[in-house]
Amino acid sequence: MTQQNFTIQTKNLSIGYKTKSETITIAQNINLGLEKGKLIALIGENGIGKSTLLKTLTGIIPPLQGEVSLLHKSLQSYKPLDLAQELSIVLTEKLPPSNLTIYEIVALGRQPYTNWLGSLSQEDTIKIEEAISLTEIQHLIHKKHDEISDGQLQIALIARALAQDTSVIILDEPTTHLDLVHKATLLKLLQKLTHETGKTILYSTHDIDLAIQMSDEMIVFTPTQIVQNQPCNLIQTGIFNTLFDNEHLTFDATIGKFKIK
Repeated sequence: MTQQNFTIQTKNLSIGYKTKSETITIAQNINLGLEKGKLIALIGENGIGKSTLLKTLTGIIPPLQGEVSLLHKSLQSYKPLDLAQELSIVLTEKLPPSNLTIYEIVALGRQPYTNWLGSLSQEDTIKIEEAISLTEIQHLIHKKHDEISDGQLQIALIARALAQDTSVIILDEPTTHLDLVHKATLLKLLQKLTHETGKTILYSTHDIDLAIQMSDEMIVFTPTQIVQNQPCNLIQTGIFNTLFDNEHLTFDATIGKFKIK
């Protein structure tokens, strides 16, 4: 792993929130390096701070201390439009009611590049069609977003991020509300996209067993540390047994899965 391959890097990062009266630190001394062409899962129990970390990595909230760099340049130094051309975000959210077709939703990914009228150039159209092809949603493009399943909509939102043509895509719990088949399909798609496009894709998830199978690397957020490594190496260190403080749940390293005692 060389620093030249890093798209996002953190140095001695502290994350949290500032109020009028106090600073609330969630985690500190975070040193991560996200590489090109890697699918990276962020895991940790509910409420531990995964969303805060993602918001800090995407510039939604500033670091308390330390630095986040994107393509070897301080994240804080990017203008919003320039940032939108290098980093895209896919949130798990219900879209507001609208008459937009899936094609039009994917086309919204080109907003950082279109003129003030929002007119699509030939290059914009090519990027949109490439994103639709990569995610194999050609059969959905004329449908409204409320006419398709949650899993199909999630893939359409990933297509929108692909049309945005950024170096990094960050997804906040993209498999939430999906059944096992659609979870596996979605992660297989993300795996394919990283390897075919060379983009960095970071996603948070509660589906740890699937993340172990599908991800190139994992970032494990525990109450005492944040560790990044390949799944096989993390299994060997025994870190998954420190994830949950629950006597009924244990991680079986021989099969790479959690078991109920």
